[in-house]
Amino acid sequence: MTSRAPDLAVRPAVAFDLDALAQLHADAFAQAWDQPWSRESIATLLAMPGSFGLIGLIDGVPAGLVIARVAGGEAEILTLGVTPDARRRGLARLLLDETVSHAAAEGAERLFLEVAEDNLPAQSLYHGADFVRVGRRPDYYARGTGVRVAALILARPLAVLPFDAL
Repeated sequence: MTSRAPDLAVRPAVAFDLDALAQLHADAFAQAWDQPWSRESIATLLAMPGSFGLIGLIDGVPAGLVIARVAGGEAEILTLGVTPDARRRGLARLLLDETVSHAAAEGAERLFLEVAEDNLPAQSLYHGADFVRVGRRPDYYARGTGVRVAALILARPLAVLPFDAL
């Protein structure tokens, strides 16, 4: 039996995706968060000026998300996650690359994110995409067990596209 590579794609999130985004966040972070983000909290984030969301697809099925924002020459990834059954297939990297491209096209010169200190697979992804540690927030994330985990603040420069390339 021959296995084929999955078809990976990313598309912009739209208002009709709020339920799907909330479910993707809940599935992607089931082991990490006390409470996943609600449909309403995601809607509030996406309504902020400069915010955008992307949905990652594997063979046409939503399997990942990213929500980010661009403001004042900087961008921040607010969340990036892939459902457990879709991990290690390249979708997180594709979502990250698309976010980098979108933020650069919007004029951001640097991209920031926070990652749990105990999330070594995510740290590996980000370091492989040229992010470096620029700070640390102690006891930032609350785990369901009552344990608190530090957040590492990572950043990378973005190549700003010339105006006529937009």
